[in-house]
Amino acid sequence: MGGLEPASTGAGPRDQRRIGAAGPCRHCGALLCAPTAPEEIRPGLWRWSAPHPEWQPAAAEGTPEHWPRDVGCVLYETADRAVFFDPLAGEDDAALWSWADERCRGREVVVLETVVYHRRSREQFLARYSASTTAPPTVRGHAFPAADETIYWIAEHRAIVPGDLLIGTGGGALALCPESWLEDLSGRPTLAEVREALGVLRDLDADLVLVSHGDPALRDGRAALARALDAP
Repeated sequence: MGGLEPASTGAGPRDQRRIGAAGPCRHCGALLCAPTAPEEIRPGLWRWSAPHPEWQPAAAEGTPEHWPRDVGCVLYETADRAVFFDPLAGEDDAALWSWADERCRGREVVVLETVVYHRRSREQFLARYSASTTAPPTVRGHAFPAADETIYWIAEHRAIVPGDLLIGTGGGALALCPESWLEDLSGRPTLAEVREALGVLRDLDADLVLVSHGDPALRDGRAALARALDAP
């Protein structure tokens, strides 16, 4: 299987997200990781989490349907652009929409999707802000075709934004996704193939890894990534 390749623009073919798991989050150990309001991690770089509307209890851990209820979203803003990664906002979440309106005011808006399962509120953001789906020059996308995933690199903040292939396990640590998550992907990659393909990320001087599932790595991201890729 090949490594990461330059991403093409446009949305993935599937809308449906996996249906989720009950009980403690297997990635960070918290009981249904609490949703968070937008937090400015670096000037102009925000992350928040929200409960996924399609999440529901699953019968068995270790299946593709087992994943944490609350998922992470990212906003990267510059003087003239607001770039959302996998945004999720409830229709009745007035506070979040008000915050997003303020961030987008006077800026060109872009909505990017890391993986086909992360459609979330994409269409609502596209319509509300007349947004595009083309990554700006300040964001580099790399496609991992076998996993239907694009991993983004924000050079200004030395930040990696993955979809499902990398998860947070707490305390700034990272891991590859559970092997069961790969079962319904178009290329049916193995964890060994994923580990090999993601090796190209070692060359990035990453400080942040803003995962969608579990806690992000907010410092020493390059070292955390290396440990995840080197783990047996």
